[in-house]
Amino acid sequence: MSETEPGWDLFGAFLAVMRGGSLSAAARSLGVAQPTVRRQIEALEAQLGVVLFTRGPNGLVPTELAQATMPHAEALAASARAIVRSLSGGTDPDRGTVRIACSEIVGVEVLPPMLAALSVTHPRLQLELSLSNRNEDLLRRDADVAVRMVRPTQQGLVTKRVGAIAIGFFATADYLARRGTPTALSDLLEGHALVGADRTRDLIDALEHLGLSTRSRDFTLRTDSDLAQLAAVRAGLGIGVAQVPIAARDPNLRRVVPALTLPLETWVVMHEDLRGVPRIRLVFDHLAEHLGRYLGAPAPEARGLRAKRSR
Repeated sequence: MSETEPGWDLFGAFLAVMRGGSLSAAARSLGVAQPTVRRQIEALEAQLGVVLFTRGPNGLVPTELAQATMPHAEALAASARAIVRSLSGGTDPDRGTVRIACSEIVGVEVLPPMLAALSVTHPRLQLELSLSNRNEDLLRRDADVAVRMVRPTQQGLVTKRVGAIAIGFFATADYLARRGTPTALSDLLEGHALVGADRTRDLIDALEHLGLSTRSRDFTLRTDSDLAQLAAVRAGLGIGVAQVPIAARDPNLRRVVPALTLPLETWVVMHEDLRGVPRIRLVFDHLAEHLGRYLGAPAPEARGLRAKRSR
């Protein structure tokens, strides 16, 4: 191994190749020429004294060592982005960049008006919205503030529970006119088309906890995208779950089996080291306040959902 530590740009090239799957894709993402990325990978391997990629007929193939190195490279990239965000505001309390992590459905259907209100009162803020159903690692600084639908368990985080979002079963008026309206949980399997997840078992587990055993083949449409599930329900494809406040905005949606409510705990979270950064605290407090208003009254006591992912 060389006594000189590789520069950050070399790890950036490594990460781009791992994410893109090829030198050409990495070059496009980095905005450089393909030979530049090749030289950076070769320089990284030479300085570390290791082989990170084998050369195959279809391009570069990551070795086991490269796969094991990937999380460390991602952490390095997250730290670099956190540094940039940290310096973006200077000394002004409401100027600079704040990165917010949340699920797809929350980022598309819930947060935009809240962020618009924040932008009106603090126009110098710049917001980054990271949409994913995985919980981004705040300790690694993947994001500054996160909205989570599962109780945070990591140490070193500032957390605020803002309530529980009620999840219910919905279908369009046209669908119910064609298929009839189920009045009990067991009716969902009697001649109805269900919309649910593909590989995750959250809804299946929740229904089983409520007393209804289902299998993947009981669902007419299966997708792990919450946005795609909601779009399918809105299109009249079948019965699916949705946040009650979101569904209430659509006059064409009707709630079925209304006695069944699956409460989903909602938390706003940030790293404890960031509580003293004014712009991040400002965003944290704003989201906590407005999400609390969005949730309204506390959700009914749970009969069901043990959330493992965001909806």
